[in-house]
Amino acid sequence: MCLALLAGALQIAPDALPGAPPLTRPVVQKLKGAWSAQPPSYKPRTRHLRPDGSPLYTNRLFLESSPYLLQHAHNPVNWYPWGSEAFETARKLGRPVLLSVGYSTCHWCHVMEEESFEDVEIARYLNANYIAIKVDREERPDVDAIYMSAVQALTGSGGWPMTVWLTPDRKPFFGGTYFPPADFRNVLGKLKSAYTAQPDRIAASTAELTRAIEQSLAPRAGTGLPQPNVLRDAFGATQSRFDSTNGGPRGAPKFPSSLALRFLLRYHRRTGDRQALDMAALTLEKMAAGGIYDQVGGGFHRYSTDARWLVPHFEKMLYDNALLVVMYLEAYQATGRAGFARIAREILRYLERDMTSPDGAFYSATDADSLTPAGKREEGYFFTWTPAEIETALGSARAQSFNAHYGVTREGNFQSRNILRVAEAPAASGPAAALPPDLERSREILYAARDTRPRPLRDEKILTAWNGLAISAFAQAALVLGDPRYAARASRAADFLLRNLRRNGRLLRSYKNGKAQHDAYLDDYAFLIAGLLDLYESTGEPRWLQEAVSLDRVLEQHFEDANNGGFFATSDDHERLLAREKPGYDSAEPSGNSVEITNLLRLAEFSTDERYRRRAERALRAFDGTLTKSPLALSEMLLAVDFYFDTPKEIVIVTAQSRADAEPLLAPLRTTFLPNRILTVVNQGEPLNSLAKLVPLVESKVAEKGKATA
Repeated sequence: MCLALLAGALQIAPDALPGAPPLTRPVVQKLKGAWSAQPPSYKPRTRHLRPDGSPLYTNRLFLESSPYLLQHAHNPVNWYPWGSEAFETARKLGRPVLLSVGYSTCHWCHVMEEESFEDVEIARYLNANYIAIKVDREERPDVDAIYMSAVQALTGSGGWPMTVWLTPDRKPFFGGTYFPPADFRNVLGKLKSAYTAQPDRIAASTAELTRAIEQSLAPRAGTGLPQPNVLRDAFGATQSRFDSTNGGPRGAPKFPSSLALRFLLRYHRRTGDRQALDMAALTLEKMAAGGIYDQVGGGFHRYSTDARWLVPHFEKMLYDNALLVVMYLEAYQATGRAGFARIAREILRYLERDMTSPDGAFYSATDADSLTPAGKREEGYFFTWTPAEIETALGSARAQSFNAHYGVTREGNFQSRNILRVAEAPAASGPAAALPPDLERSREILYAARDTRPRPLRDEKILTAWNGLAISAFAQAALVLGDPRYAARASRAADFLLRNLRRNGRLLRSYKNGKAQHDAYLDDYAFLIAGLLDLYESTGEPRWLQEAVSLDRVLEQHFEDANNGGFFATSDDHERLLAREKPGYDSAEPSGNSVEITNLLRLAEFSTDERYRRRAERALRAFDGTLTKSPLALSEMLLAVDFYFDTPKEIVIVTAQSRADAEPLLAPLRTTFLPNRILTVVNQGEPLNSLAKLVPLVESKVAEKGKATA
């Protein structure tokens, strides 16, 4: 489709949104500019097309950069992005607001789009009676957190797509998640009638939900510092729900992050309790053998829909895989099982091959859905196989051994196709340190064959927080596996973030198409600081430690609660919302507070500055109530508690000429599980004298007799 046709179509499309007033002239002009920037290959994501292939409808979301918002740019719904224009319009027209929150790789978001937001009659009713706002939860986690707490208060659960009804002053009065089209039509009509005819009832509902939001977004008050017994209580809670057959918690669905595996490794180290180590190892073994793990391309899918880790929800998230690299590296150190190191390497290879931008940063996610040969979008098709497809790619003899290893059958285990999984139970020593060469070759052949299929949509926005997690993964892998190539990857990503997602010393959240936007949140700072500290330890380059210190100053000035301890999700100069969240729950992603407390404890060890420790103590006090009553709600913060009540090791290695001289001293550290420590490797002379300003521990230390000295 040529650009001339697109431009011609645009003359009609903005006025054609059913039931909506014409778009204003400035909006139309901006849309024309956006059209002219599209490549000739642009394909509108909608079923509403003209005979020439141009879209029948175009709305304001076409001006956004978020992949999720752009997916909805050609819905017949008169969507607005989050902002004052939408709420002012709702106020002027006296209408309620329909807020829809999701993300680009969300399967049920796609379903609701196809069933409801692409339906012309539903759109007509929405456009005539509501102001509709679409939000990407990954770009605006602050908005997501506020209204998710309202939905959870109403329904007892949450999820995406999230659908919330608001007043023009942004207060919620009803909400839910996915609505089938018939239910959606019904609820839209009833709530519009109630909004018009029963304002007192709506006001009472908004007041109740606003109170619920304020209560849920503040941590449970404590009485003092958490005590070491919270670690014992957390272990007991983990034991009580552990699936001794499949690993992880009993029941389904199962998320890779649903069990505090890194805490279990630390608890074993602290107490010697063998069961803690066995629980962590069994879970990681079963996950790596299951269908939740991409046996051909590496990397983990988002979660398993069953108790056996067999049938995944097929989207892949950067944050999951970055966190799992660290889990497998630590398990390798704690158990000595080289198979865990292999899985870590394979996840990193997946991130390198499939999730790295040309500039060296990391993309966000890939979709659960992919196209079948018939052009139908179907969950998991890209990752599944028939015996015939495998035989065509591998040949008969090679296919036979591959199918036996990965449990491939004619009947299949998922919609008449096969999710690959290791058919034999993992050996007592866990995943094999290396696959037989024949199997490894077969996997590479199938990866290439799979690559000819239409790939799942990839969300190519770059998020600071998730890249911080990936930097940690690569940096820690460089140190544990002794591979400087991983440190180079981490350095390149860190350089990109600090160059492109920092303005006037402050971070930004998201980057896409050459544009950085949205003020950064607590987790952006905390995760990147952690990544920079890991990068400093793996390279010895002082600039990474300096950058970590600089970013922590921003947190102290703009995010920290100086009176009550802990950190707010948003800065003191952020857009005013219904509440200011102080994140106090570790879910699929750790909370920014959990990670930042550990950052402060590490900075205290590096700098010997007790101010860092006092800030960490104030933060721990802020979350004492939750840690005491529900320790697994803050499973990542348990790592900070373990660090705080330990005597951290301060490891300084001074070399005569280069970091390579330190290898004999680093080698035993690579295979030793020693989580509560700091590491500095520095050359004697001027590099050491300069570093002493940042790390006073190194002052006056020398490489004895010209040899690396610890």
